[in-house]
Amino acid sequence: MMAALFAARGGARVTLLERNEKLGKKIYITGKGRCNLTNACDAEAFMRHILRNPRFLYASLAALDNMGLMSLMESLGLPLKTERGERVFPASDKASDVTSTLARELERLGVEVKLNARVSRLLCEGGRARGVELEGGARLTADAVVLATGGLSYPSTGSTGDGLRMAEETGHALSAPLPALVPIETVETWPGALSGLSLRNVKLFAYVAGGKKERRIFAEQGEMLFTHFGISGPLVLTLSSLLPEDLSGVRLAIDLKPALDDGTLDARMVRDLRELSRKQLITVMDGLAPHNLALTILELAGLSPALPANALTHEQRATLRGLLKALPLTPLKLRGFSEAIITRGGVSVRDVNPSTMESKRLPGLYFAGEMLDLDATTGGFNLQIAFSTGALAGKSAAKREAGA
Repeated sequence: MMAALFAARGGARVTLLERNEKLGKKIYITGKGRCNLTNACDAEAFMRHILRNPRFLYASLAALDNMGLMSLMESLGLPLKTERGERVFPASDKASDVTSTLARELERLGVEVKLNARVSRLLCEGGRARGVELEGGARLTADAVVLATGGLSYPSTGSTGDGLRMAEETGHALSAPLPALVPIETVETWPGALSGLSLRNVKLFAYVAGGKKERRIFAEQGEMLFTHFGISGPLVLTLSSLLPEDLSGVRLAIDLKPALDDGTLDARMVRDLRELSRKQLITVMDGLAPHNLALTILELAGLSPALPANALTHEQRATLRGLLKALPLTPLKLRGFSEAIITRGGVSVRDVNPSTMESKRLPGLYFAGEMLDLDATTGGFNLQIAFSTGALAGKSAAKREAGA
């Protein structure tokens, strides 16, 4: 939609082919139905949230950065609001308002929208893109083609890899598509007993074995969630995009008390044990962790919840303290594309001109959005990548048509 909008504003005659029955189907499910369309942080902070190929985005963000997007949407009649973490939403809290705002502008600009139109292949002639062929055999010729078909995440919204296949068929290199911003299954089964338990203000660590010592690849504080298969929540989703493909050498640890160093936590435990010396150990642990999690920690430590608090030994206290500061988990695998917020990997940015979004291998073909090997953390950054690359692709395609 953004590519069509900017191409039309650039004077091009534009046809938007949508394989679904309505525009912007994926937008409807973003931000839990509210559409976190961008992030209002400054440019330097924004780039820190781009996980792969951030330099490739400089020209796209120059064409339409986060402030430009906010200004554009409000100029089109969509009031916005900024919430915690600089996340930007429509003031109405309705993702559908984002889609309808863009759709109205496309209609005003005279863009022809064809719904339920699935492209089967690109048409190439004379070493350049010349249009597309639809399922059923109909052909549409064009001076420029913008591929913006998304990745593989949430295939129910139409992201089934059509564009990636067409890119590969025309000689473009692909970085292997992987689920990203996705929950993690764990080897341990005890998280299943805590399914639904949310943890706030904890710190999650990830380490990768390598050589003589392991390397820490992640350490962030925030929120996470236990599930029937393992772990999820904001911290876990971000971590999932940073994990290596081979998880065999990865271990995780949760610091349940990041505000307390080891000595301070030990002093707290000694005080609680003294004050509750006649109580059962679970009563002491309930003051340090949610009840069901406290029971799990005691089980992992091999201690009975009914043990008298005054019977706890120094060594047993050290074991409990260690679990509170570094509760161990082992990642088994990432959940699949059906649960992934975005796709990691896609069309190699080496095959795309970052100044125009045009293919280096097939003139007249442009790429935009999630099908490119670009991805970011949660918080509105991935949608901004889509809007920015779409805007630049549309602008560039219009110039191509004007000079065709």
